[in-house]
Amino acid sequence: MRFKSIWFATAFFLVPLRMVMGQQIFPAENSTSANPSRDCAVEFNKVGTDGRAGHPSQPHTNSQNNLAKQVENEVSTRPILHLDWDMALLKEKQSALAQCILSAEAQGSPEKAQGDCSEMLLLNFAMRHDGEAERDIPIGHLPGSFAFFYESGMTIDADGAPNAYHPDNSGIDDLENAGAPGTWEGLAKDAYGEPFIQGPNDPFPGFYVSETALADRSKAVNDPARYVDASKIPFLVMPGGLAGQLGAHVGDFAIVFNERNGKSSYAIFGDFGPFDRLGEGSVALAENLGIRSDARNGGARRGVLYLVFPGSGERRPRTIEEISDLGQKLLGQWETGISAAACGGLKSTSPAPGNQPAN
Repeated sequence: MRFKSIWFATAFFLVPLRMVMGQQIFPAENSTSANPSRDCAVEFNKVGTDGRAGHPSQPHTNSQNNLAKQVENEVSTRPILHLDWDMALLKEKQSALAQCILSAEAQGSPEKAQGDCSEMLLLNFAMRHDGEAERDIPIGHLPGSFAFFYESGMTIDADGAPNAYHPDNSGIDDLENAGAPGTWEGLAKDAYGEPFIQGPNDPFPGFYVSETALADRSKAVNDPARYVDASKIPFLVMPGGLAGQLGAHVGDFAIVFNERNGKSSYAIFGDFGPFDRLGEGSVALAENLGIRSDARNGGARRGVLYLVFPGSGERRPRTIEEISDLGQKLLGQWETGISAAACGGLKSTSPAPGNQPAN
């Protein structure tokens, strides 16, 4: 990972939400009707009755606190999802949100965007590089769902991989990305702040034990198996302060899209990153998306869409199978929720920023 800090970032602001009604979400097979509201209703009914979007009779109106249990306990067939349409929709909405912000700022001040764009805008995150402003990343939301989305690049995180860091800097990631003596952030440490080194019975003897914020707390702090292995588990990284504002915790689920090649991957929120950077994923996530996964020289500058389901996890590591299975159920609920909201069937359901602290 890039050197981390979980201090609260002042680089974003909160805005109120309003609902947008009467919008067709999924493309109809026959789009010649002169009645958009009817088209929307017909398409939503089709989605609900063919199993593509979960259970329309149980819309996504539960609280975030109950979301994880609901997904875990739900017994159903695996939904047939619209991944291509989902990516196209998110890309369209992200572009519209960015254009709205630019237009509002051109007409007045940055604060004007808070009102003009509040139908979708949750936060406007200011990316920085070496302390200098780089670009803003709008974080959006669609009526009918708790999920939030954003578009960024992807820096590659190797944290949690047992071969991530070595004292002589021969690991798969540069040792400076784990911090420095006295301020180690990517390494598991003893009570005196000294990093643990793997022994003869560990996966990579002589390498440091690399840690992640998401961890199996039943295992010892010097056990490499306690942490989420970036080389095997697809996970994303967010600043701790930002995650807290959006009600997200490590262990929550997500789906990530690569706009360039159309590939997608379910993922888990696995680690905290720098307070002024957004857009980071594990080695395994990059591989799933067809992005160069070298932690030293890989990644993508733009074109990666993230859809995160806050409150959906239990703050514990998951297997690849669990991430995929639960991610599909959540995406099915998301499709159902936004379809129903667009057809006027639901009131807007938005995240509750700031109601829970970051892990």
